[in-house]
Parts: sequence; structure tokens; C-alpha cells
Amino acid sequence: MAAKKTKDTIAEQTTAEKTTAVEAVTEEKAAPKKTAEKKTTAKKTTAKKTTAKETTAKETTAKETTTKKTAAKKTTAKKTTAKKAAPKKAPAKKAAAEEVAAVETVAVKAAVEETAAVEAAAVEAAAVEVAPVENPVEAAADEILAAAKEQAPAQEPETPRRSIAFIGSECYPFVKTGGLGDVMYSLPKALIKRNCDVKVIIPRYKCIPQKYQEKMVYRGSFYMDLTSDGRQYYVGIMEYVWDGVVYDFIDNEEFFGGDKPYTNLIDDIPKYCYFSKAALAALNFMNWQPNIIHCHDWQAGLVPVYLRTFFQDTPIGNAKTMITIHNLRFQGIYNIKTIQYWTNLPDYVFNKDALTQNWLDANMFKGGLTYSNMITTVSNTYAGEIQTYEYGEGLADHLRYHSGKLRGIVNGIDYDIWNPATDKLIAAPYSNEDVIAKKKENKLALQKELGLEENEDKFVIGLISRLTNQKGLDLVNACIPQIMDPFTQVVILGTGDPGYENSFRYYENEYKGQLAACIQYDEARSHRIYAGVDALLVPSQFEPCGLTQLIAMHYGTVPIVRETGGLKDTVEPYNMYADCGNGFTFDRYETGLLYDAINRAKTLYFEHRYNWDEMVHRDMAKNVSWDNSAKQYKDLYLELTAW
Repeated sequence: MAAKKTKDTIAEQTTAEKTTAVEAVTEEKAAPKKTAEKKTTAKKTTAKKTTAKETTAKETTAKETTTKKTAAKKTTAKKTTAKKAAPKKAPAKKAAAEEVAAVETVAVKAAVEETAAVEAAAVEAAAVEVAPVENPVEAAADEILAAAKEQAPAQEPETPRRSIAFIGSECYPFVKTGGLGDVMYSLPKALIKRNCDVKVIIPRYKCIPQKYQEKMVYRGSFYMDLTSDGRQYYVGIMEYVWDGVVYDFIDNEEFFGGDKPYTNLIDDIPKYCYFSKAALAALNFMNWQPNIIHCHDWQAGLVPVYLRTFFQDTPIGNAKTMITIHNLRFQGIYNIKTIQYWTNLPDYVFNKDALTQNWLDANMFKGGLTYSNMITTVSNTYAGEIQTYEYGEGLADHLRYHSGKLRGIVNGIDYDIWNPATDKLIAAPYSNEDVIAKKKENKLALQKELGLEENEDKFVIGLISRLTNQKGLDLVNACIPQIMDPFTQVVILGTGDPGYENSFRYYENEYKGQLAACIQYDEARSHRIYAGVDALLVPSQFEPCGLTQLIAMHYGTVPIVRETGGLKDTVEPYNMYADCGNGFTFDRYETGLLYDAINRAKTLYFEHRYNWDEMVHRDMAKNVSWDNSAKQYKDLYLELTAW
């Protein structure tokens, strides 16, 4: 009967309002003999009620919990009163009372357990519904870290170590006349980071700056047989270590005592016949045995030939050779008798498949291509172009024959030298975030430096190049009168053919304040031009790779290029419909097409500036460093030396 009353009380209290819950709290305070367990439950319920006021769902849960607890308490109170009022009842009544008490105890326990379950559910609901408010600064920091993790490249596993000897005729900063010098400096630095041991061997020219000559350390010297009449020549070795790369200089004043690294073919043929052999002899002398000997251009073309003849049975005889074509136009061609004298090579290498060309001449570069284990060029497109008669420079058939070992890898640029964020040579350093505003400052500074009309709204076109036919300057020369208008300025920097030098001087006088012709080689000024102009012209007739367009993009300058060689591989033409691409291109070698490409760039700049700015940001975000190129070279080294 008491159990039935308890159930009725619980049912009545389930539909009670908030006031019932408050009464229950009052009754709890009035009850003097509550157990520790009930007190704990009451405190939890009261705390839950306070939290439950925040949301409707929690409020309802708290009501139900408090109601059930109150019902249990009232029943317990009635039980206690009944027991006290009838202490001397008959045994039958006592037994019945005990049975009722047992039932009531079970009901109370069930109510307590149900209350605990409801509390747990309410806590879970509160955790879901009431999300903690994050600190906005912390949230922003988390977002930045997450973005950085996404952008950070995954750490690549370390590849096996290899030793590489670079042999070439120039290397920045000691001596440089073109892109070869940049590659000989930057690629070894990048390979050092990829678990390679690199030694660079170049001639010790007299024209190397004295500040580097003073830091060279003498490593030794010896005499070497060279010519067919047995004449010996002195070979000195001077060493300079920088950024983890060892630079060894072959010293012989008779060959390298001139004021320029290159003079004329008559003098250069003996010079590089000597250098190629001396470089290999120096490796043996220093007891340094590389896994790969990486040769560059025709000046080191005889290295693979010497290695497979005179040095086959020496400690370096097991090394693999790779030769890189930086510019196929220059090959080191001279009559067979002269090269036979200066090299003393056996007669069997002078055949049509090796050194001989056109029956009477010997081609040093061709010999290197034949005897090397791998041939690389400085772009994929150029690797295909040189197998055609238009670009093959007389070696198209030979290169097609050796196409199985021909690869193309695009060059990169050194971010330690070419970085607008840290460049101290420009007026206002900048990054991708503030490039739009800072380029205007650099433009005004450049205009002031060159005596041009100072106006940040002008469309400024730059040209940084050797002034030769290869660079497409005949197109530029014919196009300048058409592109000059009140809204356009042109800046030219470079030296070369006197005809082009004089032509650009004429235009400077004709368009005073709008065109500046700097007929000079000025590395510091080139930095300021890259940072200050809006677009850079590279309309080359052929271009194995090209570094100017890579530097321009890294400085937020839009390239206008012809689709050839490395220019085609590195510059994606702008698509006005998809709003993608990072430059403007034209295909056939024609003045009208160059003029059209320039006009398309000007139209986007003046009429759709937002799209132009987006292209600038894309250019700066593009990775044009040596990282990817160095990885490809390392993969080739491992392919050649698979153990």
C-alpha cells in the first residue's frame, strides 16, 4: 500500500511546476536526518537546476530530477512518522510494515538511480549545447598554425649519399658571364641539403676578384702530359670552401692569365683541352673519388672522353659522367689536327660518332655527348627542340640517336640572392602580402633613378638581357615605336652587339623621359629593375631555360615571353576566361605577335587591375627555387649509381 502511494506521489510530482522544485529544496533544508548520500544528490540537483536555467532542454531535465527526488523524500518522511507512532503493533502488522518498508526502500533506490542517470544525461546535453567560447586570438593562432602545416612540405626521407664533382668554366661569384655561372653556384648548394658531397672545379682566372683570391688555400701542384709531342704543363690547385661546397681552382697562368674568361676560339680550344684533363688529374692528386662527374657545356666536353681513355684505369675510372647542355649554339669546333695535338687522344675517338664533324673538324661537345652516361638540358621543351633541325645546331641527328639518355630539368633561382623580402638593393623590400603597394614605391624610385617621368600609374616594361639576336632583340627593336605612348615606359639593361646598343641609345634620345637605355652590366641595378617594372620582356628566338623570367615572377613582375625552351615550361599563358596563368606568351617569331602580347598585357593592367594584381600574387607564390630541380638531379645521380 505504501509502495502504491509512493508511485502515485512520483506521478503527481512529475507534472509539477518550478514551485514544487523550490518547495523540495525547502523540505531538504528542514529534514535533520538525511543520509550523506541524499545530501550529495540534493547538492548536485540544485547545481544542475542553476545550469538548467540557461536552456529549455536543461530546465525540463532539472524539473524531472528534482520532482522525483522530492517524491522519494516525502515517502521516506511518511515512513519514519508511521514507525514512530506505532512502536508496539502486533507481529503480523510488524511483518506487513517491514514488507512495505522493503518495497519502499527498493522504490527509493530506483528513484536515486534514475536521478543519477538523468543527471548524467543532463551533463552530456550541457556539454553539447553549451560550447565553450574560444579566445579569438587563440583561435586565429590555431588557424595560422593549421595553414602553415598545410603549406609546409612533407619531410622527405633522406636519400643515399653521393659524391659529385662539378666541372665547368665559370661559377658565381668568382666569374660569371651568363646562366652557367648561376647554375654552378646554386645547384651544388641545393645538393648539399640533399645529402650530397659536392666539389666544384673551375679555372683560376686572373680576373677573379682579389678578395676571393686572398682566401684561397694552396692544396698542391704537379706537372701533367698534355700535347702529342710530350710537352708537360704545370697544374696548381687552390681551394676555397663556402657554404659547405668545396671550390677547387686549376691554376696555370699561361692559360688563365687573361683579363676575360673567354677570348677567341683559337685561344680557348687549347685552354679547355688543358682544363678538362687537369680537372681529372687534380681529382686523382687529391685522392677524391666522386660517384658522379657532372660536366657543363663544351668547355668541359672532353672530360668524359679523357675519363674513358687516359683515366679508365685510375682511381676515378669508375665514376659515371653526366653532361649538361646550357646552350647548344657553342660547341668548341676546330680542325681535327689542332685538337689531336692539344689532347693527344687516340685516333679511334675521332670518328663520325664521336668527335668528328663534317669530316674535317673535331667537335669537343659532341665527343662529351657520346662518351657521357647521361645528357641533361635545362628544360624539357629544349630537350625536344634540340632534336630538330631548327634548334639542333647541326647535332639533331646525333642527339636523336642518344635520346635514350637525354633528360630535361628546369633551372631554379637562388632565394638567398633573389628575394624581394630581404633584398637590400631595392628601395622598398616586400613580400606577397604587400607587393601591390610596395611595387609602386619601387617604381617611383626606379623612375627617379633613371630620369623617367615619375608616375606610379605608368605601365613600365623592363628588358634585362645580353644584346644579341638570340634574345629576340630584332623584334624589340622593331616594336618599340609602336608600343611607346603617353601611358607606357621602357627600361633596358644590358650589353652586346654594337648595333643594338646604338639603336637603344637612339630610342632613349627619341623618347626622353619615357625610355631609359642602360648599356652596361649592373647587377645591383637589375635588382631595382625587377622590383620596379610591371612587366618583363623575354622574346627569345630560342631559350634553353632562362632565369630572367623566373626572377621576374619571384619579384611580382609579369613576364611577356615567346613560347620556346624553358620559357614555355615556366610561364603559363594568361587565360582571361578562367582567370589563370602567370604571364603573356606568343608562339611564332614575329614582331606583330610580340606587339599583340604587349597590348594584351597593357589591356589587363589598365582595364582589369584586380585580375592583374591576382596574377602578381600567383607569380610570387610560385616556387621557382632550386629545391625541385635539385631533387630531380639527385634522382638521376641515384639512377646512374644504383648499387
